[in-house]
Amino acid sequence: MNPFRLALAQVNPTVGDLDGNAQQACAAIERARAAGADLVALPELALTGYPPEDLLLMPSFLQANRSTVERVAAQSVGITALVGFVDCDGSDIYNAAAVLHEGRVAAVYHKIYLPNYGVFDEYRYFRAGERPMVLELPGAVVGVSICEDIWYPAGPAEQQALAGAQVVVNISASPYYAGKGLARERMLATRAADSVVVVALCNLVGGQDELVFDGGSVVLNARGELLARARQFEEDLLVVDLDLRAVFRQRLHDPRRRQERPAGPETVDRVVLAPSLPTSRAREEAAAGPTLMAPRLPDEAEVYQALVLGTRDYVRKNGFQTVVIALSGGIDSALTAAIATDALGPENVVGVGMPSRYSSPDSLEDAEQLARRLGMRFMALPIDGAFQAYLDALAGPFHGLAPDVAEENVQARIRGNVLMALSNKFGWLVLTTGNKSELAVGYCTLYGDMAGGFAVLKDVFKTLVYRLARYRNGLGVVIPQRSIDRPPSAELRPDQRDEDSLGPYATLDPILEVYVEEDCSLEEIVALGYDEATVRRILRLVDGAEYKRRQGAPGVKITPRAFGKDRRLPLTNRYRQ
Repeated sequence: MNPFRLALAQVNPTVGDLDGNAQQACAAIERARAAGADLVALPELALTGYPPEDLLLMPSFLQANRSTVERVAAQSVGITALVGFVDCDGSDIYNAAAVLHEGRVAAVYHKIYLPNYGVFDEYRYFRAGERPMVLELPGAVVGVSICEDIWYPAGPAEQQALAGAQVVVNISASPYYAGKGLARERMLATRAADSVVVVALCNLVGGQDELVFDGGSVVLNARGELLARARQFEEDLLVVDLDLRAVFRQRLHDPRRRQERPAGPETVDRVVLAPSLPTSRAREEAAAGPTLMAPRLPDEAEVYQALVLGTRDYVRKNGFQTVVIALSGGIDSALTAAIATDALGPENVVGVGMPSRYSSPDSLEDAEQLARRLGMRFMALPIDGAFQAYLDALAGPFHGLAPDVAEENVQARIRGNVLMALSNKFGWLVLTTGNKSELAVGYCTLYGDMAGGFAVLKDVFKTLVYRLARYRNGLGVVIPQRSIDRPPSAELRPDQRDEDSLGPYATLDPILEVYVEEDCSLEEIVALGYDEATVRRILRLVDGAEYKRRQGAPGVKITPRAFGKDRRLPLTNRYRQ
């Protein structure tokens, strides 16, 4: 008996680019056919991109998506393909997988479990499917599922296995956050072992607005052991030969299945597919080769690559070539510049130093040194003249009042104006440099340092910024050590230090994490050992800064609960702990 050859094509589509996504799908199907695969799977909504959001409310988009499926189906001669798209039955729409076989759409599966939490809004758009599906292919019975379907212990995978499926293929668009890939693999191992079935998950890769998809497609055997893993944060084609006789042997030794009622035609749709036409000798000529087992990236490397991919795709998919960054000499702007140059190439990154009367000579020197090491362009545009002009213009209404945050924010807004002027003149996208700690407590200036098109570090706490900077320097020293060692400062007044306003980041960040990401109460946070007055002050700052965060630029999500689509609080809100 020949092994069943499965291919998982993790591709990087763009939402709404139906023609480009179709070309990707056809190319992936051709590569899988050339590799002699019996079945190739592409990710969830691979033809529309994920998530298409309110494009799904446009009938013209739905029709164009269906036409795209038909075009891709024509490429399925000699191979069976599973491709994610949006199906419409005339009365509603479904998150669906098209089964393409011998040049036509042979069947369509509708996703049963629709996520509606965190960044997901699938009940806003889709009707849930009702029946699991199995495909009878020559040499294999294959269950088809979509993303959330596989996360439920008594979900479609169990019913498909009871209906005779030896393999369950899950097409997925599972957004990244740090540590999720490992948790996903543990869950899949449980599904495989519990149902005694091979589980294969084909995950999306690439950035879409604030989401990034990490790929890392996997295949696990019926014992829950990892057989193969695709690369993270890269497009890839994972090809695996499966000995399905091993599944049968294992089931003979597993008495649990004999206590379960087999899933019959009343509960599971069964689609019988004829043998593929012998269009080539690819199967005979294409050796399977070594099975890919890409290593999981270490923690800092994984987050860094997510930031690089998310930045690259946001810039490129939105039609920009060059980005511009304010370089202060501090660690946040230095890390942002390093990520941008790794994502886009140093020739496409411009740094701007904008010293004021409060900037230290070290800051401009470190900014220039960073730019030289990264190979990016740099220009110095001092703002003190513009600052003095503002002070002169405001001298009347400000007369007799001590300098305070108003004068500080004038400087930040001048810098924002300079960057936006460069953006308008040259078509550059402004990358902001603020981190999650600052954004959480409102230690940022609307229309100043928050002004820009994309916030690379929006979901990165300050303590993680330091770890990522050290990680990047471990690949080749680019960030000046002084930028890492010097106490962080906005340099908007004499002898200013971040920690004078915020306290130590080593205390701030853990409090923010449990409050913002875990919704712990004041009492629960104090019980962890933190000073009550400190906790009250931090929570008050977080609650009062929602209006700022709502107006900030989008940025890469790398935590389980990012500001924006994950954490949604009303602007007008009097509840306080």
